[in-house]
Amino acid sequence: MVASIDTLASTAPAAGPRDRATQGTAASTAPLLQFNAVSKRFTRRLDIIEKLAARLGADVRESTVHAVDHVTFAVHDGEVVGLVGESGCGKSTLGRVGCGLYAPSDGSVTYRGQPVTTAAGVRRPIQMIFQDPFASLNPRLRVADVIGEAPRVHGLTDRRGMEDYVADLMRRVGLDASFMRRYPHQFSGGQRARIGIARALAVKPEFLVCDEAVAALDVSIQAQVLNLFMDLREQLGLTYLFISHDLGVVRHLSDRVVVMYLGRVVEIAPTDALFVAPNHPYTQALLAEVPRLDRKKRTFVPIKGEIPSPLDPPTGCHFHPRCPHAMPRCAVEAPVLREIAPGRLAACHLNDG
Repeated sequence: MVASIDTLASTAPAAGPRDRATQGTAASTAPLLQFNAVSKRFTRRLDIIEKLAARLGADVRESTVHAVDHVTFAVHDGEVVGLVGESGCGKSTLGRVGCGLYAPSDGSVTYRGQPVTTAAGVRRPIQMIFQDPFASLNPRLRVADVIGEAPRVHGLTDRRGMEDYVADLMRRVGLDASFMRRYPHQFSGGQRARIGIARALAVKPEFLVCDEAVAALDVSIQAQVLNLFMDLREQLGLTYLFISHDLGVVRHLSDRVVVMYLGRVVEIAPTDALFVAPNHPYTQALLAEVPRLDRKKRTFVPIKGEIPSPLDPPTGCHFHPRCPHAMPRCAVEAPVLREIAPGRLAACHLNDG
């Protein structure tokens, strides 16, 4: 069986880059991917020596990382949602839960209304592009096998047709198909990023989770890869959850932005509205330090304090130890993520007035 990746373009719904002013209409349709009060915790169990030490009175206990804490939001068909926040806030963990690599500790994730599972061997409509393209590519496999193994396993092509299938994918992402016999270490960082994109496209997904997909690239190469993402969105009707700490990249690519802090979502808004008038104090602090040409002789002022440990997150609002507007209520009561304007949500007690 010989199958071309071009068949995806003909069968996928046409969904080019949408005008951000029209994105509110997506809210009236059923979500493509839905996070429902999702939490993810990682617990480190005690080994035999530590258990013995604990019995002898040593202060040794199991430790639990609260990576994601009751996250709820939806991604609609054809849109790009940017997921931003400081390192360690749970962005990557949430992305892995969304595509089924991790099972949620609490809550659920649905895709087109059906549960997202971690079952092996299922061709998923959701694929993930990882942050480090070198670490995520098997160094012992040639690129032809890196890209072609999954579609062959899932019956999208056979061994005879795999070379043509891989060549078509490589050309689509801007790679020379004659390089398919090379190993990952023989490519540059930008080329390896494109190989990772081709591998994700190989099983004809509808939804891509992009985890810091351009973070390790030079600025000029970043621009090329971002343009590739935009072209693929238009050609194949793809939907993206784009995880990044680079607010400039998110503003360029996203229709909506979800802001996370220490495992919780603190604000959701259309991209233009968020960058013009951020609501949550954390979002305001993030955007205040984005470099801009119209700001001259401005002293850099970082957000006060350090991000708390997810091993022992603060009570109440997680941001209150660093917030310039914190009230006594913030230390004991976690704010609810609620609508503050059409299409905008924020979790802050300042909105209760």
